[in-house]
Amino acid sequence: MSLVVQKFGGSSVRDAERIKNVAEIITAAYKDGSNVIAVVSAQGDTTDDFIAKASEVNPKPSKREMDMLLSAGEQISASLLAMAIESMGFPVVSLLGWQAGFTTSSNYGDARIKKIDTDRMKKELDKKNIIIVTGFQGVNRYGDMTTLGRGGSDTSAVAIACAMHADLCQIFTDVEGVFTADPRKIPKAQKLSSISYDEMLELATLGAQVLHNRSVEMAKKYNLEIEVLSSLTGERGTIVKEDKNVEQMIISGVAKDDNIARISIVGVPDKPGLAFKIFSKLSQKSINVDIILQSIGRNGTKDITFTVEKAKMDDAILIIEESLENIGATSIVADDNVSKVSIVGAGMESHPGVAAEMFEALFEKSINIQMISTSEIKISVLIDKQDSDRAVKAIHDKFFGESD
Repeated sequence: MSLVVQKFGGSSVRDAERIKNVAEIITAAYKDGSNVIAVVSAQGDTTDDFIAKASEVNPKPSKREMDMLLSAGEQISASLLAMAIESMGFPVVSLLGWQAGFTTSSNYGDARIKKIDTDRMKKELDKKNIIIVTGFQGVNRYGDMTTLGRGGSDTSAVAIACAMHADLCQIFTDVEGVFTADPRKIPKAQKLSSISYDEMLELATLGAQVLHNRSVEMAKKYNLEIEVLSSLTGERGTIVKEDKNVEQMIISGVAKDDNIARISIVGVPDKPGLAFKIFSKLSQKSINVDIILQSIGRNGTKDITFTVEKAKMDDAILIIEESLENIGATSIVADDNVSKVSIVGAGMESHPGVAAEMFEALFEKSINIQMISTSEIKISVLIDKQDSDRAVKAIHDKFFGESD
């Protein structure tokens, strides 16, 4: 008997009507003869609401207690969905992440999956039960609830599909697949029938809110194909797989990330080893650094500018301030009113002039570029946040034709 793993995001289970719709999708697969494991996110804006409630009682709660709070959202979704399936006369059981066997690291708020004990899920499937699993969560070695970071339910679903050797892994969202840009912002964005792991990973990392980047990394590692599709339309979605042999586009998509901050360390002595000192300290605190720009040394000093996740900006500044005297720099300048806009595409490797076209699109709209980062399949620019939507539209129009 085949095994299908299906994941449903918060918009797919936001109210009773949507939950019943999801129950229909799950039971349809079950009636077709498949075993089904469904992974669910918290309903709608539940996670944001919980964060707001926490701030009402404690502006700076511990990450451990936040995980205790936030993990409740998925529990609500899982139990309500199980009740809906029960009402339809199908055997079903809902499981918390730890009941489904998820053991994670102890990095509260952004835990990593260490292993999945599949015994409980296998036993439930042997009983012919549909299984509903709370995404985004697990338990650490101390028995504490942990969460996998925003978007972590995608990773939960892919991890289950890999661990259980599923025949199909479907990620249901409120859009019909992976598009060349956000279709809610760019009306003529084109849906891709397929996309490679590397391209999808870049898009996910660069702000495209379709798949969690860690879920794509895991799918690539285990060569698991993922279908991204809508829970509302029933249309065929986008397949994320090893090779993309369909569109043969120069670029596959345009993405933006407003959740970013720029930090500049001014007046760093121009001598070996200081960049290592700076970035090793950030790494020790699990702060990921993205675009890095170092000025040419002048008057015995240089400036080092880099970007971090906006939520980590204050932590990064504090770490650098503690080392400022030791480093010998003069000051720190930070700005979180910036945005990163990127293009991604495997076709860029064999098409010269892609960067020039991107920069031309921005020039035509008088959008200033602050920083640039490139790789074989992506080009990213840092710009003022207020220009980000205009930039995405201008770049998309340049490569895919005028949009409305």
